[in-house]
Amino acid sequence: MSATTTGSPALVPGTVVLDETVPARAPWSAIVRRGQVLTIVDLHGNQAVDCLIYNAQDTAERYSAPDTLTAQGGVFLTTGSVLRSSEGRPLMTVVADEVGRHDTVGGACSRESNTLRYGHHTKHQHACVENFLIEGARWGLGKRDLVSNINWYMNVPVDPDGSLGIVDGISAPGLRVALRAEMDVLVLVSNCPQINNPCNGFDPTPVRMVVTAP
Repeated sequence: MSATTTGSPALVPGTVVLDETVPARAPWSAIVRRGQVLTIVDLHGNQAVDCLIYNAQDTAERYSAPDTLTAQGGVFLTTGSVLRSSEGRPLMTVVADEVGRHDTVGGACSRESNTLRYGHHTKHQHACVENFLIEGARWGLGKRDLVSNINWYMNVPVDPDGSLGIVDGISAPGLRVALRAEMDVLVLVSNCPQINNPCNGFDPTPVRMVVTAP
């Protein structure tokens, strides 16, 4: 699924405990312990990274978009954003960000949504929901455990009238975002395989996941 790489690009100094490259279109998961920092690296630029977060000790507690957005008073994530759980507790905090804005409302692509948006000929295409189900199954998670997700690096501007759309990204090769775990968390990722809209520049590419301990 992934290959270990050398030379840490972590945004926050620390001892590297995990360093893996996630291939294009692939899923990934890991437990990040309290106090550890996960750095996500957009290796080639404009690659959406769909993400779900769970309390590693009790996966019934998981990332909650409503709690997160209400607490911070905005729909975009950047440095200082606290990712809150369904219990209102901090799961992770964005401690550094070289992009400046990440999406919380665009959702995860699926075979069903691809068919609806882009036509029946896309029904066979792999999508983020399938990645989440494949990777989540390794941890005993199923379809009922999927909730509204975070889209790191994806550019979904919201107009004054409330309309939104997925447009060209604002990331670039090598840009990073770093998340500190506020409890032991299970992080699920789909390195988005979408090729029908600009979220990946129509060309999915690998990303790098680096976990460091203080």
